[in-house]
Amino acid sequence: MSGLRVTPVHRHGRARLYVSLPDGRSAAWYDRDSGRVSLLLEECRDAVLAALAPFVVGEVTVGPPPVPISADLARLSLHPDDDLAPNRPGEALLGELESAGPPRRFREDPRRALLAAQERVGAGLDALEGAGWRVLHSVPLPGDGLLDHLVIGPAGVLTFRTVAAHRHRVRIADPLVGVGRAAPVPLLRWVRRDAERASLALAVGVRGVLVLSDTDRVDLPAPPVDVRVLRDAELPGLGRLGGVLKPGDVEGLYWRARDRRTWLRV
Repeated sequence: MSGLRVTPVHRHGRARLYVSLPDGRSAAWYDRDSGRVSLLLEECRDAVLAALAPFVVGEVTVGPPPVPISADLARLSLHPDDDLAPNRPGEALLGELESAGPPRRFREDPRRALLAAQERVGAGLDALEGAGWRVLHSVPLPGDGLLDHLVIGPAGVLTFRTVAAHRHRVRIADPLVGVGRAAPVPLLRWVRRDAERASLALAVGVRGVLVLSDTDRVDLPAPPVDVRVLRDAELPGLGRLGGVLKPGDVEGLYWRARDRRTWLRV
């Protein structure tokens, strides 16, 4: 048998490789921590081991999977092409920059600064997972739209739009946001629209967040009521918030959100 697909997934402190058939059905997974290959299709045993051979280190145990928990069942039911969990911060920007070729010698591409900001914010959000939060990066929306980050946790559902301040002063006068000497743009209007589209897709209340990367100078005379404005250094404080969603609700929304098909009609 040929054409098996191996997909790495690193979430919640666990590293696994999922093996799927050409039609998308799951055949097995390899848990790096336990050194176990869990076979779902015994008839594919040889083909699965051959596909995993380049990735396996040391001795492994091969056999049927243990009794699955609900998260395992949800993961196995989701086709790898529809799973948004592996998306990296700035996934779309990474693709654009790779296709653009090497950077110009005397002119820096502004997308590189935005990518660095999204990676910085993404790392801060990923650190919240130990406090019961679930994070998705680069969630694609119809019409070339994109959510920089989507976070689901005890304090509710949040969408994040990133500003690469690069040590410049940020001036905010709702809905306009200006960075340094650049002309202001209606970022807060876009943040609100991100939250509205996420709310429509997930059928739950969503709050937008504008996160400012690499700045400590912010002019904000009147904070907006419906949008949260944070510096990236303030992200750890989200882990102390709660009182909105129970753990079961967080997991249910997370599994719905990580399915690409959830976002097709917003």
